[in-house]
Amino acid sequence: MRVMVVLFEGFQYFCLVIIMYYELKNMNSELLITEDGSHSLYVPEIDESYHSSHGAIQESRHIFIEAGLNKCEKSEIRVLEIGFGTGLNAFLTLIEAERSGKQIHYTSLEKYPVELEKALQLNYPEILAPEKRIFFEQMHTSAWNEEIRITPFFRLRKTETDFTCYIPDNKFDVIFFDAFSPEKQPEMWTQERFETIFEHCNAGAILTTYCAKGSVRRAMQSVGFKVERLPGPPGKREILRGRKAI
Repeated sequence: MRVMVVLFEGFQYFCLVIIMYYELKNMNSELLITEDGSHSLYVPEIDESYHSSHGAIQESRHIFIEAGLNKCEKSEIRVLEIGFGTGLNAFLTLIEAERSGKQIHYTSLEKYPVELEKALQLNYPEILAPEKRIFFEQMHTSAWNEEIRITPFFRLRKTETDFTCYIPDNKFDVIFFDAFSPEKQPEMWTQERFETIFEHCNAGAILTTYCAKGSVRRAMQSVGFKVERLPGPPGKREILRGRKAI
């Protein structure tokens, strides 16, 4: 009887993943304005947006730049992002690289790239650094699956791939875990996936994510990350940050 229950639950999970795959593959996104004036994209098929409605820029800066990138003291940093999406995290990282003078090699994974026409409508450069719009556009128009030098301090490698099958060919110092929520993409948040990341982290590496669910925290801890809860950006009580011991 127990075996039958386990098989049934596994079948339910498999069906959910298949349904989500086709919804995401065929999804249409809608441009929206968040509370800090910056754009995000909303996907009706899965009833989820790429960022918090309380402010896309302030959310990304708080979670990935202030709690993640800026806590890494290396002068040359390898970043892995799970979910290129709108390119906001990458653009914020480029701006920070220019400010700090640090060399950043930025690898970003994306299975469902945003349509170029829609990506170029996003207002992040106008809000953050109008003179750097050309770099934002280059991020979206550059070739996939090869490293491109965007500025003297920032190199980008966009990889069009399924994260659940991805095996890194480098080790990383900072991880931006920015997939859709566990409710929408449960296969992205498994212990197995965090184990793969942990194995490809350098000593002292930092992982940040907007998701503070207990199951995610436990999965991170089980593979070796030392996890702490941090105050979240406006509209979110907590976020998670994991570190690999030095």
